[in-house]
Amino acid sequence: PMEVIRETGRLFIFIGAMFIVLGILLYFGVRPGGLPFRLGHLPGDIVHRTKNGLFYFPVVSCLVVSAIITLFAWLISLRK
Repeated sequence: PMEVIRETGRLFIFIGAMFIVLGILLYFGVRPGGLPFRLGHLPGDIVHRTKNGLFYFPVVSCLVVSAIITLFAWLISLRK
C-alpha cells in the first residue's frame, strides 16, 4: 500500500508539472513578443475561412505541444 501511495503522489506531481508547462506556454504564447513563436499561429496550422464561418485546426501547434510533453515525460522517466 505504501508504494501505491508513493506512485500516486508521483503521478500527481507529473500531472501538476504538465499543467504548469502548458499554462506557461499558453500564457506566453498568446502575448505578442512572449515567445519566438505564437502557439496556434504556426506555419502549417490549417485555417479555412468562408463567408459564414471559420474552420481552424492547429496541426503544427499540436505537434509542438506533444513533442514538449513527450520530452518532459521522457526526462521524468529517466529518473527512475
